[in-house]
Amino acid sequence: MEQKGPSQINVELGEKEAEGIYSNLVLITHSPAEFVIDFTRMVPGVPKAKVYSRIIMTPHHAKSLLKALSDNISKFEQEHGEIKDIGSGAGKEFGFKPTNSK
Repeated sequence: MEQKGPSQINVELGEKEAEGIYSNLVLITHSPAEFVIDFTRMVPGVPKAKVYSRIIMTPHHAKSLLKALSDNISKFEQEHGEIKDIGSGAGKEFGFKPTNSK
């Protein structure tokens, strides 16, 4: 029996989605069945963050996303150098941060 390679997926990217959404804060919660990832944006001087995109996925897909991000960050750093963690330390309270989820 002949084995075929991975099948190709055609992905359609709409004009609005191609523009992208800037996010500098993410809120992640989970239940036994799903992960909810809210991409938000904090603006200096504004005490409120607006959710611009919510992604809901299964725990399996969330773990696959984690692996894909890790792989891509490693490749990026090999080509462009280490990404510095500017969000840690006193007085630097912004960016993506882990949250306590139940």
